[in-house]
Amino acid sequence: MADIRAEVKEFLSSRRARLTPEQAGLPAYGGTRRVAGLRREEVAMLAGVSVDYYVRLERGNLAGASEGVLDAVARTLQLDEAEREYLFDLARAAGPGRKPARRPSPTVRPAVQQVLDAFTEAPAWVRNGRHDILAANLLARALYSPVFDDPRRPVNTTRFAYLNPAARDFWRDYDQITHDSAAMLRMEAGRNPHDPDLIRLVGELSTQSELFRERWASRDVKFHRSGLKRLHHPVVGDLELTYESMDLPSEPGLVLNVYTAPAGSPSADALTLLASWAATQAAEFAAHDASATAASPR
Repeated sequence: MADIRAEVKEFLSSRRARLTPEQAGLPAYGGTRRVAGLRREEVAMLAGVSVDYYVRLERGNLAGASEGVLDAVARTLQLDEAEREYLFDLARAAGPGRKPARRPSPTVRPAVQQVLDAFTEAPAWVRNGRHDILAANLLARALYSPVFDDPRRPVNTTRFAYLNPAARDFWRDYDQITHDSAAMLRMEAGRNPHDPDLIRLVGELSTQSELFRERWASRDVKFHRSGLKRLHHPVVGDLELTYESMDLPSEPGLVLNVYTAPAGSPSADALTLLASWAATQAAEFAAHDASATAASPR
């Protein structure tokens, strides 16, 4: 609970500090302001609450705050959709008697794997909120082969991004990837602040990556719904793929990611080549396994 209160304090104060009086619609007076951004008194006035009440909120005391008050604070601080949801998640976490969220399964049902395998021309995989890849089709394994080749387990895209030097070559927009992955992890921390695996992952990244510490300290949050990924694959070269990220209603806490490329584009051709390479690799592995089985003593 003390950690949640500290997070509320740092999040609200950081959002307040980035907002100037002019951006908030307040008149600008001469002289040097002693604080960056808005003062607490100004936030309280614009949100329609007393100064004492807002000070209590910013000190981490969100327990009991009504939805109307949280909406007013979010509107005053000009929070975007992800930031607003994060604030509400923190308020729920600070509430009395909140039960820890049910932890998603570490594996997927066979039916989910069948769905992934049905995507024959598009890389598709399932991840949890910590960015562990739990299941993937053949093309996704081929596309993310550098991630799967990382010896650390479980396979995790954010750990790879921050701790494996190959990530800088794999993601062509590396700076954006590291920013977004840290922001997505913080979003997950708001939903599940007591997840021991998430706490361990953040601790691991914080102790081993200065860049992660910087990204984490920004307290940015972000949804991961759709967009463009620019990759450099060691076999087929550069790709520009659009992605869609969808929650699985039957598997709470798990997300399906699918990558596609416009028909006839160089990236679509690269995916076709990658699928051929992946099929060849799979056949070679199968032949190797069959040979090893036949040669083993019975």
